[in-house]
Amino acid sequence: MGNSYTGHLQSTRFEEVLHNSIEASLRSNTVVPRPVFTQLYLEAEQRPYSHDGELLLCLLWYYTFCRGDEDEDEEDGSDSNSPPIPYQMRPPPDGSCTTDGFCQAGKDLRLSSMATESLEVPPGFLLVGAKSPSMPDHILVCAVDQRFLPDECGRNALLGFSGNCMGCGEKGFRYFTEFADHINLKLTTQPKKQKHLKYHLLRNAQGILVKGAPICWKGIGKIAQEFLVNKDTILHFMRMGILLYKRIASTVFVCVFLSVGHGTLPHLCGNLGDVLVSGLLQKCYLNSQNLPRVYEQYGTAPIQPISTEMLILLTVYYLVQLAPDQAPLMEDLEQIFMRSWRESHLTEIRQYQQTHAQIAPPLPCLAQPLTPSQLPWLAKLATSSCGEGVLVLDTAPSLAEALEETFHRLVDGRLSQTNYVVIICMNRSQEIESCVVVTGKHQTRALAESLLSPSDCVREIVHELSSGMASLKYYVEWHEIRPIQLAVARKLLSHVCAIADSSTQNLDLGSFDKVEFLICVPPSEVTFHQISLPALVFPGLLRELGLDQDCLSVKEAEQYVVKLNQSAVGKINSLIQKSKMNPYTLFILVHDHAHWDISSGQCSGGDSSLGLVDSLLNCRQIRDAPNILTLHVTSFPFTLQTQYTRISPYNEIHWPSGFNNDVDLYHEKTKYFGVSELLETTRSGSGLPLLRYDSSFESMAAALEERFPKLHSAVIRTHVLIQHYSLALMVTAGGQALQALQKHISVETLEMVQCLLNTSQRCPSRHGHMLLLRIPSPALAAFAHQRLCHVRNRLGLHKQFEVILGDPCSALTVGKHFLDQLRVWLKILDPDWAPLTYLELEALPCILILTGMDPLGESLPRSLKYCDLRVISCWSLQRTTLEQELGLAAYLLKTKQDVQHGPHARCDLSESDPEKLSSTDNEDEEVVVDGLTHLNTSLALTLSLWWSIVNNELPKLGNQASPAGSQHPQSDWTPLDPDKQPNQRRQSKSTSSGSSSTRASPLRQSCSWARNLSRPPVVLLPKAVYDLITTVDSSGLPKSTSFLPHSAVEWVSSFRPLLSKMMTCTEQSLYYRQWTVPKPHHMDSSNRAEGRTDNFHPRKLLLSGPPQVGKTGAYLQFLGILSRMLIRLMEVDIYDEEDINCNCEKDLVRYHQPIALWPNTDTVQGMPFDYTIHDPKYEDISTVYSPDFTPNSNGETIKIITYGLVEPYYSTRIKLSKYAAYNTYHHCEQCHQYMGFNPQYQVSPNSTLHAFTFSHLLLGEEIQLYFIIPKSKEHHFSFSQSGGQLESMRLPLTSDWNPDAIKSPIFTPTTGRHEHGLFNLYHAMEGAAHLHILVIKEYEMAVYKKYWPNHIMLVLPTIFNGAGIGAAHFLIKELSYHNLELERSRRVEHGSRPQDVWPFIILADDSCVMWNSVDVDPKSGTAGTERNVSLKQVLQHMESSPNITQYGLCGMRKWSSRGGGAGQQKDPFSRGHLHDFLLLNVDLTQNVQYNQNRFTCDDVDFNLRAHSAGLLICRFNNFSVMKKQIAIGGYGTFIIKTKMTDVPTTIQPTQYICAPDSKHLFLATPAQLLLEKYLQHTSHRLFPLSAQNYSHPVLSVDCYLNLGPEVTVCFVSSRPHSINFSTTGLLFSGLLLYFCDSFVTPGFLKKFQFLKGATLCVICPNRSSLRQTVVRLELEEEWRFRLSDEFQTANAKEDQPLFFLTGKHI
Repeated sequence: MGNSYTGHLQSTRFEEVLHNSIEASLRSNTVVPRPVFTQLYLEAEQRPYSHDGELLLCLLWYYTFCRGDEDEDEEDGSDSNSPPIPYQMRPPPDGSCTTDGFCQAGKDLRLSSMATESLEVPPGFLLVGAKSPSMPDHILVCAVDQRFLPDECGRNALLGFSGNCMGCGEKGFRYFTEFADHINLKLTTQPKKQKHLKYHLLRNAQGILVKGAPICWKGIGKIAQEFLVNKDTILHFMRMGILLYKRIASTVFVCVFLSVGHGTLPHLCGNLGDVLVSGLLQKCYLNSQNLPRVYEQYGTAPIQPISTEMLILLTVYYLVQLAPDQAPLMEDLEQIFMRSWRESHLTEIRQYQQTHAQIAPPLPCLAQPLTPSQLPWLAKLATSSCGEGVLVLDTAPSLAEALEETFHRLVDGRLSQTNYVVIICMNRSQEIESCVVVTGKHQTRALAESLLSPSDCVREIVHELSSGMASLKYYVEWHEIRPIQLAVARKLLSHVCAIADSSTQNLDLGSFDKVEFLICVPPSEVTFHQISLPALVFPGLLRELGLDQDCLSVKEAEQYVVKLNQSAVGKINSLIQKSKMNPYTLFILVHDHAHWDISSGQCSGGDSSLGLVDSLLNCRQIRDAPNILTLHVTSFPFTLQTQYTRISPYNEIHWPSGFNNDVDLYHEKTKYFGVSELLETTRSGSGLPLLRYDSSFESMAAALEERFPKLHSAVIRTHVLIQHYSLALMVTAGGQALQALQKHISVETLEMVQCLLNTSQRCPSRHGHMLLLRIPSPALAAFAHQRLCHVRNRLGLHKQFEVILGDPCSALTVGKHFLDQLRVWLKILDPDWAPLTYLELEALPCILILTGMDPLGESLPRSLKYCDLRVISCWSLQRTTLEQELGLAAYLLKTKQDVQHGPHARCDLSESDPEKLSSTDNEDEEVVVDGLTHLNTSLALTLSLWWSIVNNELPKLGNQASPAGSQHPQSDWTPLDPDKQPNQRRQSKSTSSGSSSTRASPLRQSCSWARNLSRPPVVLLPKAVYDLITTVDSSGLPKSTSFLPHSAVEWVSSFRPLLSKMMTCTEQSLYYRQWTVPKPHHMDSSNRAEGRTDNFHPRKLLLSGPPQVGKTGAYLQFLGILSRMLIRLMEVDIYDEEDINCNCEKDLVRYHQPIALWPNTDTVQGMPFDYTIHDPKYEDISTVYSPDFTPNSNGETIKIITYGLVEPYYSTRIKLSKYAAYNTYHHCEQCHQYMGFNPQYQVSPNSTLHAFTFSHLLLGEEIQLYFIIPKSKEHHFSFSQSGGQLESMRLPLTSDWNPDAIKSPIFTPTTGRHEHGLFNLYHAMEGAAHLHILVIKEYEMAVYKKYWPNHIMLVLPTIFNGAGIGAAHFLIKELSYHNLELERSRRVEHGSRPQDVWPFIILADDSCVMWNSVDVDPKSGTAGTERNVSLKQVLQHMESSPNITQYGLCGMRKWSSRGGGAGQQKDPFSRGHLHDFLLLNVDLTQNVQYNQNRFTCDDVDFNLRAHSAGLLICRFNNFSVMKKQIAIGGYGTFIIKTKMTDVPTTIQPTQYICAPDSKHLFLATPAQLLLEKYLQHTSHRLFPLSAQNYSHPVLSVDCYLNLGPEVTVCFVSSRPHSINFSTTGLLFSGLLLYFCDSFVTPGFLKKFQFLKGATLCVICPNRSSLRQTVVRLELEEEWRFRLSDEFQTANAKEDQPLFFLTGKHI
């Protein structure tokens, strides 16, 4: 609609009626107004408005003002009580032109004529549109000096006029009166520019001159395009508008002038293409303010108008009482205001009615005035009865903020059930501002269309089509896929994934990065275009698949659809060649209508058309291509379900059945109406069935068959049918003169012909029905077409209905007269346009003769009223043949609850029609369809076009038909009998008003097509066929279901069971697969003869569903989501979070040159260690105290972690690079050997289990580990000469260098991620040799071995099955050190020095997916872009660092999109915490162990102890690791449950501990985990002085434990010669002693000072060691203990609970 505005048009008729009404009230002595709400509704017509899916918000802006000088000026300067001054035009000069729309020089000034002309506009002039009273539908083009025109606020217009004529070019008109005479305005009142210059004119994107915004002659005009509300939410208002009115001032007196400057109007910004600003409500309020002026004309004292508060409240009451399908009418609202005002001043009015002499002073109003504070409360009270229909917002301080909140709600979908939002607020001047936002789809559409005249409507639609706006609407509608179609598409996708996941490796989805498709259809022109059109109008699919970006013509869409004739050979061969040239593209070959042509290519017998499908789609090239997947789509799959079928039963996808309520699972708003439902109407007994036979026709045909026994029955029945239709046309057209012929016609035929002729005649726009005449024989169909056209033309009915021959071999042919009418209905300007599908014949009165031996998937329009199948073969007793004929009448139906809100909600199926054509016309007879209405079924967007056109057309037709019923809209159609037509219309109107329901709209009264959209078609069958399908066999199914499925198959045996009524589609498939075999000419007959044990093709799928159910949309949706899935397989969710606890001042310090490639050991030694943790994954743990780190001045943001809630991490989607690590779903050809995907690995896992034993003092016993070593990886190990016992894992020398190898063994601890762990490092290593070991738990050994058969695995001992990540790290490190000692011994024997053996290992998380490197400018030293690099490059760079063996630990930063530091100078190396990916020196870290008991934060604990031991820790800041977000498995997944049940229950952290020897609910969770979780969630209460107190941390000796984000931990080491920062002067708020050993002494603890009341927590493995520790450390000297301060973890005794004691500092 654009930003249109109706301007300030004066409702002359309404004011006249209102004036007369008030005058009558004044003169009457008996007028007693009724209560205001008893007369709320006027007797208005109910028009079937609807909306086509787009949300349009109309802005009605109301700005309170009084009519002053401008009003009087607009009313010719005369007093409002005086009649208008007559105006006499000057006589035109002799010989001048006086034609309306032309200037006196004879030049055309109409906008419609000058829209495309090139016009020269002088500088400073603007093109404007003038309106002539004699031509209300046209605009005259003028050029006016812009100085004499107002700005957008209605100001700054100079008095006077200066204009030019754009027709003849005459210039210099200085008076508007002179100019009005020149352009032939022919005015009867004084010409004024304010009244007749209406619109700005501008050119659109196509250069066409169009009507623009109204000229704002007042300060209350159109809202400006640029709005002041600078809120982001408003920027996204695509295709939306707003309904807004604004009210300023509390009470307005008639004679008081208000300044427009009171209050500021909020402005909107963004896409306002569909914003509609209307002055309807403004004018309604203005008229209510003028009511007292009418009474003042009679000398009355001033009477106050309705208050602002009452106006708003009455508006709310009116909106509340509107029905859901009603739109607001300003006339209704004005009547309500008038009645309310009259009631409030009833006393004064009665006095004025009695006398006009001496007027007494006005009495005060009897009603208590409404205050501003009461208004919101009363408004909300009024809306309480309507649910969410009307919403009142009154909390915002300004209109702008209230609108913003409304927009937020709208975008969030919270106004889906709301039709109106009423905003009430008080501005700073204590003046009321209010706004009504209309959000209801039906209401917004009705309001929008009510503002347009018929000519404006036509021009608007033409503009939309020419500018491409309509196309966008089609895309939106196409995306509104039904839930069941999406479910079927997902089923297809899951089957494709199942093929890819199978062990046969028949489809490698991981290797494809693109999808292309080709749809094969039968050789039917209509079906071909029917499938092509969705691809044409749905280019989003093509863009999604990376194909044509702008598919704008049928030819471009047709490249993806091919008819299965000889022309298909080239396209199929081209697809085969493309598949060979593009191995990474997945080609989907869709075979639609797959039951057609199942002949074998070897048995074609010289007929090139037979067996073509077999030779093309079953050829060896397609069968063997690994990247071609064939999808067969059919409504009748029985022909492909035989013993020799090529399609596996596991690859069948069946449409959900309504029989077993599968459809109910998808919350469908539609229900399928097919064969079963047709049969149900024959049994209901509550009306005439939809499925019938014609007994009269059968009798005549039978008599002729007896007389001519050698003639084919189809010939006889066709001749009888032609005779019936010919006579019926004569009877209907000839009137009473030919009524005697009725005895030769069947009632059914006469009914159909009368419906065909009379319905189009009665409709104002000549809408009608389609009558389908099915004649399978092309010769007979051509004969029938010829004869019916001849009879029609002889009767003069050639403009009443069309006869169309539907031959699949040829395109549609429609006469010019009907083509013109279709173009008008469809708003098509292209003169060469012609319909390509039957769907485009919607509402065209026609007889469609559909020929062809079988229907080929053609979809029929909703105007189909009758399916005449009386000529189909009665003897082709195959299930497929019968059901596909009946499938022509299959449709989708809307459920009843959905229709109640639709455009035809009042169309009751049982409603009687007052316009019965005759006693035989049953077009409106009662039909029971289970409360359902007819709906669009095809997914071709032509039908979507028609659905939108219908919604636009119905209100328009209603407006045309309603004015008085006296004028027929202009049309090229001529009535059947022009002389009788007026009488027929008058009679029809009289009958309608007398007998029809008052609810029926004028359109439904006059248009049978619109009335019958809610009815499925009537189907006429031969008597024999009718009897067959209505007869039920013993299984409860129609007898026809037990017929042979198809003539190309045969039963295996006559002794077979019948199909059961309870069988599902899958069971029916298995039934036919067991009991049918293909005949020799069937294309599957040779399938088993090929000698394969598995005769199923692995890449063939079958989608089956009833006719017209929506299969096309489902498989097109499947193509889209398949493409998205492949793209998703190429993308990954990466954690993308900035570092936490950053210290900007510290980051400015430089220790290395920015261009340094490797760290310098001396420099790193001098760098301070950064105790602060920066990894964002540790945002919710205790901060490590550092004297160099100061929290923000406003305090660090402390994150309170609610128990049971997992803090979400931020992630971003990134496409995988060629150096990525992959999970088990990746199987490219290069990886097959690496992954072990070879037949030999599938037959027997060629790997051996080796035990490896070593001892460790901490564990107190020998540790036996197991290695699973594939045969291909044994070269990484050394074995004993005798017995082949595993001795060690081979390590290289420090001096070794191999550009294609990595020195360091990679250990990846993992659990629960056998499918999703990123263990495929082939691409990350660029194929370089490396040693990768998966560290797994014993109970997961089998499943990891299954998924990763070619990987080395280290199996942890059984006792560690329930252990955490600390145990895995501990064993990896200790095993590696033990292996280092073994390798040193082995190398010494070969002459090497022990220190020459490579001492490093890599500890890698199982979610590391990609690695990056920052390029540094060698000149400026600034960081450049960050790029993906291979893990090989990263490791080889780190391993080649100078003096690398002097480092204890090396690593890299975690990637962040904001952490690369592009354009900055940063130190390339730092010394601090390392996580996720570590290069660990097991030699230097020999005396620093991972804590094997830990579940969380073990890396933080290890980093702190390694630094305190004096080891160098270096982070390579120019390298970063990307971590994939994996929601499954991992060491962070632990379930806390009780010992009483295995079911997880919610247990609070306070229940993780209990008092010793107490009766408590014990938990089946490791004691260490309970302790860590307890401290994490409750330490802020355990250490109350430490909560949010960074300057007084908790002293933690020799360990780091997470005490929660509110507590700061200060780590110190008790080891001799350890590195600790000075704690002098630091007062601690607590002391944590965890498993302290002999290095912790009383003297050591006395070095530290504590706050009074500080908390002590001592943790030990048992009660005895707890007491011994207290005594040994002399803790009772400075700490006070109570008996109630001793606790244990909530474990049973056999589970070895941990004990801890708390105390307070004295």
